[in-house]
Amino acid sequence: MTTVALLDSARAPLTAQPYYEQGDPGPIVAALAHVPEVLDVALPFIGTLLGESAIDLRTKELVILRTSALLECRYCVQTHTVVARDAAVSLHQVRALRCEISLKEAFDDLRDQALLAWVDAVALGPGTPAETAAATLAEQFCDADIVELTLLVGATLMLNRFATSLGLPTSAATLQRLATEGLT
Repeated sequence: MTTVALLDSARAPLTAQPYYEQGDPGPIVAALAHVPEVLDVALPFIGTLLGESAIDLRTKELVILRTSALLECRYCVQTHTVVARDAAVSLHQVRALRCEISLKEAFDDLRDQALLAWVDAVALGPGTPAETAAATLAEQFCDADIVELTLLVGATLMLNRFATSLGLPTSAATLQRLATEGLT
């Protein structure tokens, strides 16, 4: 059960209506619709981070899924498992990102390893080997990429807390897809 009512188009404020023009906008928008002035700022920010950039979709999904798994955000793990699979992340790699198996077992690419060590350092905070992770990351990514990837981890942390605290529901279609692939 969600902590707040998820607004449908009939109950959403007039200023939130544009987000419903294409149909159900999903639970994040349906929750944010309670505060349209925040919705108007949050969605472009999130859209920019998740949208096209120099960082490819697969790399972004490695960041989002790993961060979400570390924070145990059910909604984000379930949703981004499906997105990661669609972004060519293997089932074996998805299981590793979800903390079901070792990352070392699933990722042999140095770039992916550096990225995931950085995600762990940023998401887990103090006590993680951030200096070593930063140095390794800098060997694989340029400064602009590092800034974007770090911001993506931070935004994912925020969205994880938001989705978990509000108990956002995962769509039936996503749950079906997870079941089909043997992922719950």
